[in-house]
Amino acid sequence: MDLFLRRFTPKLGTYPEHKPCAPSKARLLERRLGSQRKLKEDESEVVRNFHSSKWNHQHPIIQSGDSNRKMKPTGNTILITGGGTGIGRGLAEAFHKLGNKVIIAGRRKQVLYETTAANPGMASTVLNIEDPADIRKVAAQLAKDHPALNVVIHNAGIMRPENLLAQPETADAEAIVTTNLLGPIRLTAALLPQLQKQPHATIVTVTSGLAFVPLAITPTYCATKAAIHSWSQSLRYQLKSTNVEVVELAPPYVQTELMGSAQAADPRAMPLNDYINEVLEIIKTQPKATEILVERVKPLRSAEHSGTERYAAFFNQFNDAMNHPD
Repeated sequence: MDLFLRRFTPKLGTYPEHKPCAPSKARLLERRLGSQRKLKEDESEVVRNFHSSKWNHQHPIIQSGDSNRKMKPTGNTILITGGGTGIGRGLAEAFHKLGNKVIIAGRRKQVLYETTAANPGMASTVLNIEDPADIRKVAAQLAKDHPALNVVIHNAGIMRPENLLAQPETADAEAIVTTNLLGPIRLTAALLPQLQKQPHATIVTVTSGLAFVPLAITPTYCATKAAIHSWSQSLRYQLKSTNVEVVELAPPYVQTELMGSAQAADPRAMPLNDYINEVLEIIKTQPKATEILVERVKPLRSAEHSGTERYAAFFNQFNDAMNHPD
């Protein structure tokens, strides 16, 4: 027996970079390896079941689509929510000048009228983005009036400061979530059947540099933009086998009246015309881009890649500078 152990223990117990084991340890290791093999077999069975028809009705596999899809700057019928002011109006007028059919949507009829009057040929529709029923009604009317609609730009949004210590009510936060997050989700659902009928269609979500580095005085706004960024990725993945592409537009701090007239004149903000021109240049020269990022927003977009400590320092410096511009 001793001779047997001396002859066979090295073979049973010797593994790369390990010393010979006693027979009992060798058997224990054999059992562990057997358990690991059984676990891998079970995992493989799970994977096989997932891809089988047995699970497909509950968890459909989303196939790859056409990698050559791209947003075109001309030849489109474009719906732009919040198209009567700010970035929305800037985009509407730019696309209109390029020969696209542009429809602007918003709550304020007078603002829409002023914009279309200044741009003959541009159309408008009153839309309450907070109202699910109105969204469905407007989507149905657009299908009748503009059957070639192939681009939607989800630009409508509200941004309000919130003092979380002094504001026990959540009315502002709820309104921001309804407009900025539920609005694009609901409108996309209503328009998607029409978009899928087109040879090529594009959904443009509008987030913000603040989706990546939040401005602490507008917490809910920043949270909705981060949520839309995430939702855009999932939507893009689910639609990749279709004719519909998803592009995210993430503006920096731009001279608009989103937070009041002071923002429109703030020298720290990017001039609106400069922003629109750079966006159009990106669309023309980078047609396969899934994120449209002008140079001024890139520090915010890439801040999280610098590591936890550097990001925390950037976040604090950014918020200190925005709260105390002097």
